[in-house]
Amino acid sequence: MRILIVKLSAFGDIIHALPALDDLRRQPEQPEIHWLVDARYAFVTEVLPPDVQVHVAPLKAGDWRGVLRAIRELRALRFDAVLDLQGLIKSAVLARLAGAPVFGLDARQMREQPARWLERCTSFHPDDRHIVQQLRRVAAAPFASDSEPPVEKAGPPDAPIPYRPPCIPLTDAIRTAADETLRGWALDEPYIWLHLGGGWATKQLPEDTWRAVAEGATERGLTPVLGWGNPRERKRARQLGQLAPNAFVPPRRLPMPSLCGVLARARAVIGADTGVVHLAAALGTPTISFWGPSASWRSGPQGPADRHVESNPPCGPCFRRTCDQFVCMDMIRAGDILAALDEIRS
Repeated sequence: MRILIVKLSAFGDIIHALPALDDLRRQPEQPEIHWLVDARYAFVTEVLPPDVQVHVAPLKAGDWRGVLRAIRELRALRFDAVLDLQGLIKSAVLARLAGAPVFGLDARQMREQPARWLERCTSFHPDDRHIVQQLRRVAAAPFASDSEPPVEKAGPPDAPIPYRPPCIPLTDAIRTAADETLRGWALDEPYIWLHLGGGWATKQLPEDTWRAVAEGATERGLTPVLGWGNPRERKRARQLGQLAPNAFVPPRRLPMPSLCGVLARARAVIGADTGVVHLAAALGTPTISFWGPSASWRSGPQGPADRHVESNPPCGPCFRRTCDQFVCMDMIRAGDILAALDEIRS
């Protein structure tokens, strides 16, 4: 059996799909698994097992010839099933063009409703609230027994599918990359990673709060590393580094093995609902994430060493990328983050 996963983006969303991938790899049929990803996020697929074959589509580069070439290559593989784990119109179209039956999210969970017309929607249990559960549910759909009703006609399952945390094994390559990076930085351990990024404007923590967290970490004998992933975040990290002189700002963006290695060696990773926080949790590093516009019950790390700091504004969670009355991140207190850090360290 040959299966294609369509999970184009983004960083954290790809990490969330890892338990669904693990389910597929455990199937008795031992299917051959392929993965289609947006070229901008191809770096994240470096954490996938080596037996997963990755295909890249240059969706944002305006390279339609490249997209058509990717589609032709996929159709030539004659898949038995395609899993659309994105739930968008573009992912549904690409999945359908691969030329095999497409299984997708519950129609009620799709962000772009026209996508439901292009695939077989998978029914979720009301308690399948976390995105990891939902993606695991879709991954199971092609393997339903012949006695069960068609996916799109089936009612809600009798029980929720269990949550399983994403897990990335620490390979020798990751450990070596960590050693080389930390040696080059001349960074004394122990340290914590403060990730200043956040794809949405509504996930940005105020600078004063970050400064207080960095100072609190220093008081606890931890070197704060101000992590960044793009030029805008690097500029912010350097500005904050001037206000928190004991903090360390990485001089360059880390390749994926080095990033994994450095996160795995951190005492904790602190940040918003971002890919780096989800990556750290999958590596087994304790995380402290803060939540306002998005919901921890839907996408937050749920491991025993993961902590959530919730703002719980009356208007949230709104799942909005922008806001005219931005209050939720202002409600996050440095003291609450540091209290969670103390709890992890105790």
